Amino acid sequence: MNDSELIKSLPQNIGSAIEYCHGSIVNKIILKQNTGNVTLSSFDIGNVQVYYFPFDHLIQVIEGNASVCIDKKWSTVEEGQIIISPAHVKHLVKANQRFKMLSTIIKSGYEDVRI
Repeated sequence: MNDSELIKSLPQNIGSAIEYCHGSIVNKIILKQNTGNVTLSSFDIGNVQVYYFPFDHLIQVIEGNASVCIDKKWSTVEEGQIIISPAHVKHLVKANQRFKMLSTIIKSGYEDVRI
């Protein structure tokens, strides 16, 4: 097992599984399968990421908060909250402060489409 993998079948503190990097966005793949993936990300303040997937995209803020723009509508997502961007909609995530999020995509019926 390499250092980047979480140990299966044991409880994990997801917030401590990734660190912040000054001025950057850090991504860590937690699970990646043909049917979807789960990615942990940390954003330094002010960083912006634009996403577009052919699948629904669930964003769960696990530390801090972020502004999320889906279909030109802004929302603030706080620690412990989720927001779901519908499939085929460009969405933007902006770090109001340092924050961490868990990103989940499930490719139901589209296992052959790459993300």
